[in-house]
Amino acid sequence: MKDLVEYLVKAVVDHPGLVRVDEKRAKEGWVYYVETHHQDKGRVIGRQGRVIEAIRTVVRSFSKGRVNVEVR
Repeated sequence: MKDLVEYLVKAVVDHPGLVRVDEKRAKEGWVYYVETHHQDKGRVIGRQGRVIEAIRTVVRSFSKGRVNVEVR
């Protein structure tokens, strides 16, 4: 899953070399924290959060458990 999140985020940003994804186990399931260049945060979030919601939808459809993606 971590590779999928990283692949999707790198496809959106201008500085793909600076994308970092950390995964942590939470009570609800896995949480993937995405860190990018400060100029790319807006691209990852998108207008009204549409891009990050699309990324979350794709990741959740491929996962077997509960998964969340957060932008730092």
